Amino acid sequence: MTNAPDKRYATEPAVSLFEADAPTARPKQRPSALTIGALLSVLRAIGGVSVIVGLITGWPQLQNELELEGVEPATVLKVIVGLQVAWIVLLLIVSWLMWRGSNAARLLVMSLTCVSITASAISYFASGAEITVHTTLLTLALDILMLLALSDRDVRAWTRARKPLP
Repeated sequence: MTNAPDKRYATEPAVSLFEADAPTARPKQRPSALTIGALLSVLRAIGGVSVIVGLITGWPQLQNELELEGVEPATVLKVIVGLQVAWIVLLLIVSWLMWRGSNAARLLVMSLTCVSITASAISYFASGAEITVHTTLLTLALDILMLLALSDRDVRAWTRARKPLP
């Protein structure tokens, strides 16, 4: 028998979503969805490395398209690469914390993936940015899969348990 929380019904009043869950004992084994979510986060970080490589190799053409006037192009490239490296490091740290059972890390990743998915949708609908394999399809798919894996009921119950990690 599992200690998973009860399922919610479609006819349940919305007010009940704000009530605290009944405390459950943390299962000894971490949910597979949490492991998959952490792995997808690591894959998302690896995807960030490919973005850096693509940015550096295509910088001369991109530099001409951006029409950078009054700004040193090498400085702009360094800032963009620096931000991407910071994002990769953050993803790797948060992946490790999630795998260890941090609920705050899980919520942070879910929030950041929602922002990323929303930004992709806005750029698609507002400016007609293409979603292709060469642009954002891989990262968008990983973000959606991470969101689905980390929002699993068993993952939530396991990370919200108040017992210390083994």
